[in-house]
Amino acid sequence: MTRPRPLAFQNARLLDPESGYDGPGALVVSGETIADVSKGKDISNLSGDVQVIDCGGHLLAPGLIDLRVKTGEPGAETRETLRSAAQAAAAGGVTSFVVQPDTDPAVDDPSVVDFILRRARDIEAARILCAGAATKGLKGEQIAEIGLMREAGCVYVTDVDHAVVDSRVMRRVMAYAKTFNMAVAHRPVDPWLTKGAAATEGEFAGRLGLPAGPVMAERIGLERDLALAELTGAHLLVDQITSAGALEALARAKARGVRVTATASINHLSFNELDIGDYRTFAKLVPPLRSEDDRQALIEALASGLVDIVVSAHTPAPAEDKRLPFDEAAPGGVGLETLLPALLALHHDGRAPLLDLIRAVTLAPARFLGLTSGRLTPGAPADLVLCDLGAPVIIDADRLASKSKNSPFDGRRLQGQVLRTVVAGKTVFRAAE
Repeated sequence: MTRPRPLAFQNARLLDPESGYDGPGALVVSGETIADVSKGKDISNLSGDVQVIDCGGHLLAPGLIDLRVKTGEPGAETRETLRSAAQAAAAGGVTSFVVQPDTDPAVDDPSVVDFILRRARDIEAARILCAGAATKGLKGEQIAEIGLMREAGCVYVTDVDHAVVDSRVMRRVMAYAKTFNMAVAHRPVDPWLTKGAAATEGEFAGRLGLPAGPVMAERIGLERDLALAELTGAHLLVDQITSAGALEALARAKARGVRVTATASINHLSFNELDIGDYRTFAKLVPPLRSEDDRQALIEALASGLVDIVVSAHTPAPAEDKRLPFDEAAPGGVGLETLLPALLALHHDGRAPLLDLIRAVTLAPARFLGLTSGRLTPGAPADLVLCDLGAPVIIDADRLASKSKNSPFDGRRLQGQVLRTVVAGKTVFRAAE
């Protein structure tokens, strides 16, 4: 990246998840890092080469960090490329994201990690990190080259939406990953109970005549994963917890000292099973949407800190894969551009403090990944988002920057407009005047 011009953000509402500060202030960026932070007042005596940005009292926070983003590169670039995903991230205030390894070929050896990270170095719109496969070919049979991928720059391992069914294989993955201080992400599920399911089992799915699986399958899968994490001492990343029963298991494990971090997707915090209403395939997700009681329990778990991190679960799919009968349509929705305004809905509804919500998409994922970002302190990377909290936003999927337009938020009214996104001291997105 070329050396950017120094920036001074004046008249801002600073929100720093690390110190807990939420109030007026100013911030100076020099090069790729934060040079100075002033709490309570603007910064005076700025040099003439500094570009002054009047924030108008709007929120200035660390840029968002998204742990779960799928692209189509390599292998399915028509869905999403690394560059188009980065552009979508910038428009949504996401300054760093982790791409998932379910590509073609799968990211199961260091050469593919190196390919992705080399491609990422040429993209300035966001910092792109790479997760590696836990098993070769995501088949759940043989352990992937975890150590070599770690050396190549892989940040954690996961088989994404492919469950590692064999408990002996999962134990070996966890034990091996632990030797490299690498976390293992796994979506909790008993795949035998959910095979062929397109929705959550219950009265609503029954009325629609949809193939469905019991929500208990998540708790069963999670109990096994937590037991193996306790056995091996590995760091488990629970990938998209969604149900009240699984949350109870998570709470017990954390109380026992099991090394576990839990994520929830913004989709499961925002929607319930009724949102698939008239067979709306844009709301077909993996895991499937749950009951309203589960959604409320998930919001409470986020507010209490039981759930650590919120992800977009960005999963691009072209229109031809979505405009099919519900049980045949591809699951998933794009989410990089809607993550922040959808999360802010919980603040506007009074469900969780703003500081805690922002922490779940900044400092918490930064600490999980071992990054120095996610905070507003001198010396930290100058990855920032300036946001008008009260600005109304109507999500129009056709206007999203992502190459795929399959957003479950299409048509939803939210509040929270990203005004500017800064990565390494350089403005990579600015809202139209």
